[in-house]
Amino acid sequence: MSFNDRIEDLLEDMSLFDDWTEKYEFIISLGRKLPAMPEQYRKPGNLIKGCQSRVWVGTELVDGKMIIHADSDSLITKGLIALFIRLLSGLTPAEIQTAELKRLDECGLKEHLASTRANALSTMAATILKAAAALA
Repeated sequence: MSFNDRIEDLLEDMSLFDDWTEKYEFIISLGRKLPAMPEQYRKPGNLIKGCQSRVWVGTELVDGKMIIHADSDSLITKGLIALFIRLLSGLTPAEIQTAELKRLDECGLKEHLASTRANALSTMAATILKAAAALA
């Protein structure tokens, strides 16, 4: 599935909910469904700086595709990183680098997050893009 297919699918899923309480519950449920992060990626070098919560992001290249592993000690933040995993994990580094991540703004997420969480969202995206560039 391409990034464009994935973002369309996510935006469609988000549009099913009438209010932001339901959308937050959806995002939290994505985080709860994340597989356990392999311990090899839970190290200080994979801890994202600048996030209010602790967020780890580790990546690996498998058959030319970037696999993203992540975890957080906050349910909502874990859900936010799960959004990126849903959108980007399994794509090539080149596909990730050219993905229009600003399309995520179409669901209104940034406007409904506290400023610290909105900044964390941007930091997570930048971290994943940097990892994709390193693996390209």
